[in-house]
Amino acid sequence: KVAAIETGSAQAQAIAAGVALARDLVNMPPNVATPTKMAETAESIANEYNLKITVGDRAWAAERKMGGFLAVAKGAGEPPKFIVLEHNGDRENLDTIVLVGKGITFDTGGISIKPTANMGAMKSDMGGAAAVLGAMKVVGAMNLPLRVIGITPCTENMPDANAYRPADVITASNGTTIEIISTDAEGRMVLADGLVYATHYNPKAVIDLATLTGSCVIALGQGMAAGLFSTDDGLRDQLVAAGTAVHERVWPLPLWDDYKEAIKSDVADIKNSGGRFGGVATSAIFLKQFTDYPWVHLDIAGMALSESGSTYTPRGGTGYGVRLLIEFLRNWA
Repeated sequence: KVAAIETGSAQAQAIAAGVALARDLVNMPPNVATPTKMAETAESIANEYNLKITVGDRAWAAERKMGGFLAVAKGAGEPPKFIVLEHNGDRENLDTIVLVGKGITFDTGGISIKPTANMGAMKSDMGGAAAVLGAMKVVGAMNLPLRVIGITPCTENMPDANAYRPADVITASNGTTIEIISTDAEGRMVLADGLVYATHYNPKAVIDLATLTGSCVIALGQGMAAGLFSTDDGLRDQLVAAGTAVHERVWPLPLWDDYKEAIKSDVADIKNSGGRFGGVATSAIFLKQFTDYPWVHLDIAGMALSESGSTYTPRGGTGYGVRLLIEFLRNWA
């Protein structure tokens, strides 16, 4: 019994540390929590738990034809970082789960600039990446018997003279061409290349987390649940159960092919925005074009940052997603 208590205590401490890391990253000012800081945090996790790490710069991403990621990064003064952490990276005999987190360390909207009011909250637009880094810290501490890959494409989205523009046509790393409707639909652009990169690992499942759309918050409410889209009913049910168990709730939403009509383009394969109606779903159907494996998309807008806090989540960064992912991974293992 003592051993079981000690094991449980160690696991609880590991999870708490991962959640605290994700909260801290979201709470940092955007001039501190830069893509470079995100990479340094990942390197610290890799060193502590002997994880393999790759930190790709612009040239690295260009070699891999990551047009979506690089388009968003064009206007950024801070150097972009495409970060990959691998737990049991060489153990191809283990089930492989890939976690992909949106890492926009500050989102002005780019040339499609956001209103000034509340723009400061856009320091939390890397909440998905923060959750993935927090989860990878816990995975390393628990040494889970899985091959877990964490991918966090990190960059700012800024209105620089070199920034990408509405009407640009961008080619993602799988060859899909994308007409830019709004430069403020940048999260799905960096995720597109992250999801394509996940293919290299032949994953059993891929989960992405992103503070992606305001329409998700309008639909589900602030701090209530993440929107869940999935191509696999089994994965969907596992995430719903995990979210219920740890009170990081998710709510399944439809991923009907009909939504693709909204992102049809006359000049490219797809558009990066489908307009106002069904925005949470049209963003998900956009991401689906870059997947060929069992996949779950979690829109965590409204979940990564709390204005009021609660008895278990302080005001500010919530660390949402860390406990959810760890519960899911532990059940899988």
